[in-house]
Amino acid sequence: MFDNKLDFKQTFERRLLEKYGRSVNDAHPLEKYDILGEMVRDYANYDWRNTREELISTGKKQLIYFSMEFLIGRLLVNNMQNLGIYQIAKDGLKEMGIDIHELEECESDAGLGNGGLGRLAACFLDSIASTGYPGSGNTIRYEYGFFRQLIEHGRQFELPDQWLTNGFVFEVRKPKHSVEVKFGGNVETYLKDNGEFGMRTVNATCVRAVPYDVAVVGYRNGVANTLRLWSAEPSDVNLPKNTSFEEYLGQLKELCHGLYPDDSTEHGRLLRLRQQYFLVSSGLQSIIRAHLRKFKTLNNLSEHYVIQLNDTHPILAIPELMRLMMDEHGYGWDEAWKQVTTLFAYTNHTIMAEALERWPIHFIQQICPRCYMIIEEINRRFNAYMNDINVDPNKRYAMQIIKDGQVHMTNLAIVSSFSINGVAKLHTEILKKETFKEFYELFPEKFNNKTNGVTHRRWLVYANPNLANLISKKIGNSWITDMEHKIIDFKPYAEDEKVQKEFLNIKKENKLRLKAYVKEHNGIDIDENSIFDVQIKRLHAYKRQLMNVFHIMYLYQRMKEDKTFRIYPRTFIFGAKAAPSYYYAKEIIKLILAVADVVNNDEEISKYMKVVFIENYGVSSAEIIIPAADVSEQISTASKEASGTSNMKLMMNGAITLGTMDGANIEIAQFAGKENCVTFGLTSEEVISYYANGGYNPWDIYNNDIRVKKILDSLFNGPWTDGRPDRFRSIFDEIMYKNDTYFILKDFDAYVKAQEQIEQKYNDRNNWAKSCLINIATSGYFSSDRTIREYVKDIWHLDPLDTKQQ
Repeated sequence: MFDNKLDFKQTFERRLLEKYGRSVNDAHPLEKYDILGEMVRDYANYDWRNTREELISTGKKQLIYFSMEFLIGRLLVNNMQNLGIYQIAKDGLKEMGIDIHELEECESDAGLGNGGLGRLAACFLDSIASTGYPGSGNTIRYEYGFFRQLIEHGRQFELPDQWLTNGFVFEVRKPKHSVEVKFGGNVETYLKDNGEFGMRTVNATCVRAVPYDVAVVGYRNGVANTLRLWSAEPSDVNLPKNTSFEEYLGQLKELCHGLYPDDSTEHGRLLRLRQQYFLVSSGLQSIIRAHLRKFKTLNNLSEHYVIQLNDTHPILAIPELMRLMMDEHGYGWDEAWKQVTTLFAYTNHTIMAEALERWPIHFIQQICPRCYMIIEEINRRFNAYMNDINVDPNKRYAMQIIKDGQVHMTNLAIVSSFSINGVAKLHTEILKKETFKEFYELFPEKFNNKTNGVTHRRWLVYANPNLANLISKKIGNSWITDMEHKIIDFKPYAEDEKVQKEFLNIKKENKLRLKAYVKEHNGIDIDENSIFDVQIKRLHAYKRQLMNVFHIMYLYQRMKEDKTFRIYPRTFIFGAKAAPSYYYAKEIIKLILAVADVVNNDEEISKYMKVVFIENYGVSSAEIIIPAADVSEQISTASKEASGTSNMKLMMNGAITLGTMDGANIEIAQFAGKENCVTFGLTSEEVISYYANGGYNPWDIYNNDIRVKKILDSLFNGPWTDGRPDRFRSIFDEIMYKNDTYFILKDFDAYVKAQEQIEQKYNDRNNWAKSCLINIATSGYFSSDRTIREYVKDIWHLDPLDTKQQ
């Protein structure tokens, strides 16, 4: 521990000498970063120990959050700020001639996630700790992350994300807490000592799961929870007899190699399932061991733990807990089922059919045969229950866990969990009325909504300190710990012209920072006085980055044809990764890059418009982009986006939402007021009606809207084709011959008008600033602190830790 600047400097110099044998002047920046990181980690260890000891002594109920990804970004600044030691460290380093920002840049973004799902999980962990509740995350320690995106030759390439090259200073390896995970083998019946028959798995391949723990530091409240990362190592007691050690090592390496293996091959899909089973079995065994150490029984497991399953990936936890309780610890079906059905809660994140996981039966039989037997029995008993209450046969079929040779994981979760929640009001209503209509009729008490949120500390307080200081100067800093209720006090200042001017100056400073970043990384000069129009999210057809680039193509064509038509200068900024096997998404990236190349190199047009694609978009680049954004593009097809979270981050930083009435956009418009957003396009009801009843043909729009025809024709003959007529044929075919699945052409005219409305609003600088400030002041609902308090109240039922405010 260090209490002041002098203590910090002495400790830093001593530890640098002890570990690296170097003085401050001789040390490499990576060595200095490593020492600083260790000091921050060790500073948090006191809170970590106190939190752990309180849980052990009191037996308070705690949350375990299973997620395949946690997109935590960098931890150095976040942890120093949360611990309240950032300024001490900054000043101490400065006196030693070290720029803290140079050390901050030594840290890699942790390769533990990809998109909104992982970032949400990371925000939740921050808020759970900062609101003072006991809760830990469980995921896999991916050695090479998702992938590092390289943009070259006008397309995306995928490289390994070597985020662990210089180690991960914030993790602590805990070999004493390792467990054995069994893959495959066969199930046999045996006679137990008490004369009863039992089941056990034999001839399995055993893997040693070793946890690496990372402290999750609460905001100045003495709480430090845990993110546990599981890594696969060779078993030290059960090495395989029927395969070579080299082949065995290769299988282990695959398990933790990367997030979301390529699912276009059977090998890749099996590997995804193996990862899922590895995660849940490791986590559950660890929970059981800790619980038995204190309570000597599992009959009260659900009184002391609640497990949240984040999306479909960890749902194998349900049969795995049944297996562990029955086969490893001797409990009967009814005793185990009672714990399962009061322990697990499930969060659904999508209505997209392809994202509701279904696994071939033989996959599960191959990886965890006993779990498949248990799933069969859950399905049999569920069918008996439906038969007893005379459920309609068609509805019964819709709710089957096993059908058509596949295990429907979401159905398994709904049957077995005590809570099923959506992540925005519209999304939850669609789940109840459409996606899981039959289940909602059967189990209405299970369904509830928990609109997502983001941690305002990282995304506003730390990412945009000048704006945070302006807010605190006007209303004090209590909003940092009570964003939901206190930030609204800033709303009256939206009318204050002096505050408006201060806000616009802060925005310009942030835009200059982004301008420098774009110049350094993209080699493009952008105009800080232009409108920064931002769309940053995973590349998927339903998120409609394609509609955005179609609009850019339209503007380019119109300005080239009509010398009297000019727009207010606009910089269109994209950040997106396409999954390696998602061909269509990668073609859209190619189109964005091709259009950017034409626009940015056109002397006539580039004065009015630039297009920037941020390579390898992630948390750290988002922390630069979001504070600089003027316009928040949230243009998904209505009914398709469960919630979205970039919309919330951008709102908090004073960007105006340009969006469809989809996901959390609806709630943003409700809180900010529709006059402070720009909405457009089909409603979710209209989209669902078109899907159900037809009545839409994209050729009608192509033949009747000359703008649309020119855009689509330019996919064959436009300047972005570089003289290759077939270059973007696949995009044309996807739109025109697959009936424009996501209604890009149907919404295009409304989108153009919405963009014109944005320009009109922006030109009225005072009113624009007022709308931005109202967005900030009404964003309190979208703090993940609020979301967590709702989970605690309605689902988890946790008691706060007895911690002292620092």
